[in-house]
Amino acid sequence: MKLHPEEIEHLDKQIVWHPFTQMQDYLREQNLIIERGEGCYLIDIYGKKYIDGVSSLWVNIHGHGHPKLKASLKDQIDRLCHATLLGQSTLPATLFAKKLLGFVPENLTKVFFSDNGATSVEIALKMAYQYFRNLEDKNSSFKKRRRFVNLANAYHGDTLGSVSVGGIELFHAVFKDLIFEPLTIQNFSIEQAEQIFKQQGEEIVACVVEPMIQGAAGMRLMPPNFLSFLRKLCDRYGVFLICDEVATGFGRTGKMFAIEHEGIKPDFLCLAKGITGGYLPLAATLTTESVFQAFCADYRDFKTFFHGHSYTGNPLACAAGLANLEIFEEEQVLTHLQPKIKFLTKGLIKFQKHPHVKEVRQLGFMVGIELDSYPIEQKMGHQVVLAARKRGIIIRPLGNTLVLMPPLAIDLPTLQILVQGVYDAMDEVT
Repeated sequence: MKLHPEEIEHLDKQIVWHPFTQMQDYLREQNLIIERGEGCYLIDIYGKKYIDGVSSLWVNIHGHGHPKLKASLKDQIDRLCHATLLGQSTLPATLFAKKLLGFVPENLTKVFFSDNGATSVEIALKMAYQYFRNLEDKNSSFKKRRRFVNLANAYHGDTLGSVSVGGIELFHAVFKDLIFEPLTIQNFSIEQAEQIFKQQGEEIVACVVEPMIQGAAGMRLMPPNFLSFLRKLCDRYGVFLICDEVATGFGRTGKMFAIEHEGIKPDFLCLAKGITGGYLPLAATLTTESVFQAFCADYRDFKTFFHGHSYTGNPLACAAGLANLEIFEEEQVLTHLQPKIKFLTKGLIKFQKHPHVKEVRQLGFMVGIELDSYPIEQKMGHQVVLAARKRGIIIRPLGNTLVLMPPLAIDLPTLQILVQGVYDAMDEVT
């Protein structure tokens, strides 16, 4: 059955509930339905092209329709589409895990697969917590370790454990009765962090952070050396450091992983979004040999990590993940990204001078342009998004903060169109 574009729009509004979307507004507005993608562009059901200015929610890296990624999926689909990782493995999962470990600090030696960013963090929280439970019989002081430390304005996903270590009231306040309460460091305060660890260090399981930049908080930059400070603090008190690189990983900050900016070796590294180049859902939680060994015991001891997902380590996704890493190597993605970052930085200067821009924050290809404090009912960020859409650009705001996170594969002329188009849309609306 072939439907006309208007019929598809009507059907979408009739039956689809969209995430992070006020549906009352959505039902009133002209909606956007994407049919296909080409390079750094998305094309709607009417045939109109749009620059993918947020990499399809921060996941697409090498553009839509990359030949190597498509070939990896076509090859794998003829071999195996899915088989469980519970008590067995698959060739793509094994090969991808090995390849992935070659890109991370050498202390990380184990890969636990899941299927999205929130679950990768959830797994890290549960592993860290169970580590101390598994070793309580050998160290009675471990019984005290039941607390987690987070940062204010953090976002780690929408499952309840991940929500518990989140810090954005708008997203999480309604679930307060369902979650555990963390110890929160406000405003990247070294003094407060020291105080928390000094007073309750023996009770802390792990400290959870988005390294260098908080994405959902509006691209909020971490002060230099703060991450290094947290690593030393965790070491001093025997606390795990969990680094959530769901948003920052795979080149987004100009380096393969944000931890590289300060040479940090976390105890857990959480990955998703760009892990397959933006082609299929996949996530991974990486950890150390010492954490892994705490779960290796006699069957009757029940120290197994009882956690898993039906599509854990899906072969198609792992094949795409392997191809994604090969593209980084073969096309020297990070090397070619550096002049684009400089070009983007230069293009953002005019935003900083705009009378209705409060602040511009950037790390690599992650950009937050914070507008004046307009009343929430004006929906200024959303209005800019609609104005940009008329100019053939797709972006998505975080409140009054405009977010730019284009695919790493974008060329300079397209990047220039993106930056200028967003500026013009912002200027028109404000």
